[in-house]
Amino acid sequence: MNEKRLFTRRKFIIGSAATLGGVILAWTQRLLGIPEARAQEPLPFRIYLPIVTDYKSRVVHVRDADATNWNGTDLFYNAVDQDVVNSMVRSGLQLLTGQDSWADIWSALFERVHPGGYSAGQKIAIKVNLVNSKFSCDDHDNGIDALPQPVLALISGMVAVGVQTSDITVYDSVITKLGSAWVIPDYFRGPITAAYPEVRFVGPGSCPDVIVPSHGKDPSLTVRFNDPDGNLEDRQLVDVLYDATYVINMPILKCHSGDSGIPVTLGFKNHVGSLNIVSGRGDDNPHKYMVTSESLYRAAYNPLVDIYSNTNIRAKTVLTLGDGLYGAFLCNSQAAVSWSIFGGACNSLFFGTDPVAVDCVMADLIVAEGLVSRAHTYDYLFCAEEAGLGVCEGTRSDPGGDPLQEPYGSGYDGIEYVRVDT
Repeated sequence: MNEKRLFTRRKFIIGSAATLGGVILAWTQRLLGIPEARAQEPLPFRIYLPIVTDYKSRVVHVRDADATNWNGTDLFYNAVDQDVVNSMVRSGLQLLTGQDSWADIWSALFERVHPGGYSAGQKIAIKVNLVNSKFSCDDHDNGIDALPQPVLALISGMVAVGVQTSDITVYDSVITKLGSAWVIPDYFRGPITAAYPEVRFVGPGSCPDVIVPSHGKDPSLTVRFNDPDGNLEDRQLVDVLYDATYVINMPILKCHSGDSGIPVTLGFKNHVGSLNIVSGRGDDNPHKYMVTSESLYRAAYNPLVDIYSNTNIRAKTVLTLGDGLYGAFLCNSQAAVSWSIFGGACNSLFFGTDPVAVDCVMADLIVAEGLVSRAHTYDYLFCAEEAGLGVCEGTRSDPGGDPLQEPYGSGYDGIEYVRVDT
C-alpha cells in the first residue's frame, strides 16, 4: 500500500479518535454483547471500524481460530464447530448492518431489495458452491465444497424472525452442454434437512429430495453476453432465481487455476452455477474469456459481469457470505489446512452487500498468500465496477488493497474493511 494512502487514513483516525473513539468502542461492545461494566476495557480482539453511516461497500471479515479443527486427512466438513460458526455469522451481520437483533439485521438486509422486508410466501434462494460434488450422493472425494454449517447459521437467524423454512431454497445447478452434472450430496443436505426439513434443495443428479433444476421460465432469465467477438450464445438462469424475492450468494474463498488460467473463483464465478449451460462447443464457452492465457481473453471484458448484471441476480441479492473456514489453494483441491498469512487455518467468514468489494477483499487475501499475482486477478472486478455493480479497491494499474495492514482497514480507501479476530 502506498505511503500517501497510509498517511491519509492514519491522519483521519488520529483526528477523529478524541471525539468519536468512545462512541465507536461503546457501539462495538454493545453490538457484540460485551457488558457495559467493561466499557473502558479493550476489546477482546483487534478491530478497525471506519467512521461511516453507509455500509454499502463495507466488508466484514470475522475470524475465529476455534471454528475448525481439521487434521488434514479426515473429512473436512465434519471438523467444523457449529456453535462457533453461529456466533461468527451473527457478529458478522451485526457489524455489517450496524444492527443488534436478528429482526433488525434481516430487516436491514431484506429491505435493500423489497420495501417492508420479508413476508410469508416470499422466496429466498441461497446459491452455494458444490463444484466438486460430482461423484455420488453418499460419497465425496474431500475436495473443497460448500459447508452446511454457515448455511445452518443463516437459516437459524432467519427462523428467529419468522421466516418460513418452506420459503428457503438452497441450490447449485451446474450442468455442462455435454451433459455432465454435479449433485447436492448427503453430507451437505443431511444436517440442514435434520434441522429444517422444509428447506428445499434444487440441483442436478438424482440425490434424494433434490429437485431437478429448470431454467428460463421467464424472458428475464435470459443472459445475453456482450463478448466483443459474438461467440457466446444466450444462456438461461435457473428458475429458482425468478421465483425468489431475495438471493444470498455463498462462494468459497479459493484460487482457481493460477496466473495462466482463471486466477480466483469467488462470488461472481459462483453464479456460473446458476446457468443452464456452462461450457458450450468451440468458442461458445465463457471460460475462454476468463482464462488469462486464452487468445480470446480481454482485460476489459468478462462474461461474469453479464451473468451478475441480470436483474434476477443484481436486483435481488441481499448478501454475499464468503466461506473461508478452510478456503482452498486450487479450485478442485482439498480444503487448505493452513494459510501462512493466518499462521494456521483460515477460519474466516466474509460479509458484504457490495459483491465487488467482497470479492476484492477475498482476492486480496489470495494474493497476499502468494497463490496468484495481482496481474489480471482484478480485471473482472474493474469490469464489474465499470458496470455499476460495486467498488473495487485501487486502480487497474495499481489494483487491490492490503488486508494485512494494521490497524485493519487502513489498507483500503474505497472499501470499508472491518476485521474481527475473536
